[in-house]
Amino acid sequence: MELFAESLTQYKRLKTKEVRIGDLLLGNFHPIRLQTMTTTDTMDTIATVEQTIRCIEAGAELVRITAPSKKEAENLLNIKKELNKRGYFTPLVADIHFTPNAAEIAARIVEKVRVNPGNYADKKKFEKIEYTDVEYAEEIERIRERFTPLVKICKEYGTAMRIGTNHGSLSDRIMSRYGDTPIGMVESAMEFLRIARDENYHQIVLSMKASNPQVMVQAYRLLIKQMYEEFGEIYPLHLGVTEAGDGEEGRIKSAVGIGTLMEDGIGDTIRVSLTEDPELEIPVCRDIVKRYTLATTQPEYNTTSSSHQSLPIHTYSPFQLMRHETVAVNNIGGGQVPVVIADMSKMKKITPATLQSIGYAYNEADDKWNIADAAADYIYIGEGDIDFALPGTLKVILPYERWKTLQTHTVDSGEKKFFPIYTATEFINAAIPNSDIHFVQIQCPEDASHIDAIVSKPNVVLCLSSTQQNAVQTLRAFCIKLAHKKIKAPIIFVTESNWHTADEHLIHYATETGALFLDGFGEGIFLRMSREAYEGFAHTELSGRRYSTPALENARAEAFLNNTAFSILQAARMRISKTEYISCPSCGRTLFDLQETTTKIRSVTHHLKGVKIAIMGCIVNGPGEMADADFGYVGSGPGKITLYKGKEVVKRNVNSEIAVEELINLLKENNVWVDP
Repeated sequence: MELFAESLTQYKRLKTKEVRIGDLLLGNFHPIRLQTMTTTDTMDTIATVEQTIRCIEAGAELVRITAPSKKEAENLLNIKKELNKRGYFTPLVADIHFTPNAAEIAARIVEKVRVNPGNYADKKKFEKIEYTDVEYAEEIERIRERFTPLVKICKEYGTAMRIGTNHGSLSDRIMSRYGDTPIGMVESAMEFLRIARDENYHQIVLSMKASNPQVMVQAYRLLIKQMYEEFGEIYPLHLGVTEAGDGEEGRIKSAVGIGTLMEDGIGDTIRVSLTEDPELEIPVCRDIVKRYTLATTQPEYNTTSSSHQSLPIHTYSPFQLMRHETVAVNNIGGGQVPVVIADMSKMKKITPATLQSIGYAYNEADDKWNIADAAADYIYIGEGDIDFALPGTLKVILPYERWKTLQTHTVDSGEKKFFPIYTATEFINAAIPNSDIHFVQIQCPEDASHIDAIVSKPNVVLCLSSTQQNAVQTLRAFCIKLAHKKIKAPIIFVTESNWHTADEHLIHYATETGALFLDGFGEGIFLRMSREAYEGFAHTELSGRRYSTPALENARAEAFLNNTAFSILQAARMRISKTEYISCPSCGRTLFDLQETTTKIRSVTHHLKGVKIAIMGCIVNGPGEMADADFGYVGSGPGKITLYKGKEVVKRNVNSEIAVEELINLLKENNVWVDP
């Protein structure tokens, strides 16, 4: 815990060892490096070179290329020569999975190799085998024999290495002893790191990737703790959420995972794994990293929040998810799923038609409302007017002074629908009227001194926000103090964006709120835009491509904010409201058009709330990488697809022309299909 104490209240970059990758320096407070991975066939030299150049010109400082066998590893030399001939000397990384011989060839050619401990020298057959301590030690020695030659080659040639653990590809041996857990991921990497250190080889970067940001964040934090306790030093860290998907959801899931760690000062290089062209990943990386550019010249930001010495950190653990205990105030807190508040304050008049953007579609012919799974629970209307009966359980929040003047606080049923929101000063000084909920705005840290007076009154929901540069740390410190004081009022996180592009908004919201939800805090989310950002939103787009959620095409800012809020809660595993896609970013091993197939599968399954569907380009990224999925669609050969239920093969070598239809049949057979 001591290692993380300072990062709870201020941004402070984690000190790591320095690693050289060609002419590029990584770790030890050097700038956070941006990287991506090619999707071309590695044997197509010119196509790979030209895509690599597009990535470099987009801003990639490292480019990874798959080398699944000896022939691809050997062809890396032709690719590198052609790049050098054209004047490009950006370091290349060879991506190795099952073939040690390929790694040993690649290590003599490129500047860095990536190996996955789960399948480099170990095995994955989904078998439960009980190992005695002696048998386990024998397996470690077998791995040492297989791995040490690569370490020696890297040391001789000055080649760097990434030990890249993936949650979904832990070996049967690790799974048998540690289970499918973050600590199992850590031990998988540490076994290889210990072998490398025994050879006095230290040009190593590590990663702990998972498609579940909760697992990923815990694994990185545990790895840092383990390295520091065992070695007294920390190797550089490559951050990424694997198989994040595409569109806004891929960006949000990546930002929730990567952003949470970067707010801790963790991370020396990042890759955003999108099912899109690799050059489109780099602008997203840049939007994440630019929040921390000051850290490249100074170790920490100044902060006005309380120092870590006075923070009661025993009430919080960065190594496990512990939900902050709260009482229920109406439908907020007390173990209920977090609520979503939609900001409609910039509308002068709210109509049934405008509510469609936040999940409520009114059918005038039969006078009924269709309510989507991702429909907001509350709307904040500011000075806007409402003159119709609200649908379902939708409720309204409005400023206290305006709330006092309204005569109609109920609908025909008598159910209360309108609730006040106060500033901290207003609430302290107000004669509390009869209301089931009192929303109170707390600007942190300025309003922190008022908290005891505020929570002494009934039915309080705290709406926390901060304009500090270190907003996450400020809010987290405040939440930890609330827990220490045993204050159990529910918490809504209010986050406003002053950025300009859709990508920037997504990264901002996902980082500042996702980090707090992953730490176990928060019973609601309220996303807002500045007036300038709101008015400019109609002219923005998502990294030059269309949204993956069809409803956001040509949508208002209100729809964007509502969808983003639900996507953040889903990425943080706090509230499931939609289908989740675990889609790999494609590479030279991919056996079909991943972007086209992902779009096709999404178009026919996006209404299946809570179902997790993995779309994997090849068997390497198959049953292991999609550990979190309910169903899998995996390339098994040219024009052939294998379908999975969990980790079990259900249908092999399905013709790709009918594979989506067969996936639907599989969903129907397992009673998860509903007609759209």
